Amino acid sequence: MKQLQTLLLVAIFTIGLGGVANAQKTAHINTDKLLTAMPETKALKAELEKLQKTYRADIEGMFKALEAKVNKYKAEGKSQTEETNQKRAIEVQQERAKIGQAEQAMNQEMGKKYQEKTIPILKKAEDAIKAVAAEKGIIYVMDAAPGKGLIVFDKGEDIYDAVKAKLGF
Repeated sequence: MKQLQTLLLVAIFTIGLGGVANAQKTAHINTDKLLTAMPETKALKAELEKLQKTYRADIEGMFKALEAKVNKYKAEGKSQTEETNQKRAIEVQQERAKIGQAEQAMNQEMGKKYQEKTIPILKKAEDAIKAVAAEKGIIYVMDAAPGKGLIVFDKGEDIYDAVKAKLGF
């Protein structure tokens, strides 16, 4: 009976130590902060801004041409026939629709470009986080970015600087 109590006590003690050891092998990182600081993200942002300026310039050119045409048609409206004015109104509507389609195409292209360029950046960050966790013997890494679910992270290890160093910036 005494041996059973001793064995039970040893088992409880061992399980308790295992829980403490696992609790110490957790860490956290603010992935939003990491991704914002990555040079690839900064380059992507610059590339998307440049692309957007190009699209915006084209769309603004289309809009200015349409505006000039509308002003011309308004000035000539009283001297034209009703049929001509109706044709012109349809023409203006079609050009407005083209501008709307151009804006929609711009948004789709920007979204596609963002998605296609973001995936490798996320993969690189994830690989660096996994590598640092493996080097440090960390079992769980929680995301400490606001809104990601981690609320208390004062006592865990913050691996942001280690991951940043692993990525080389």
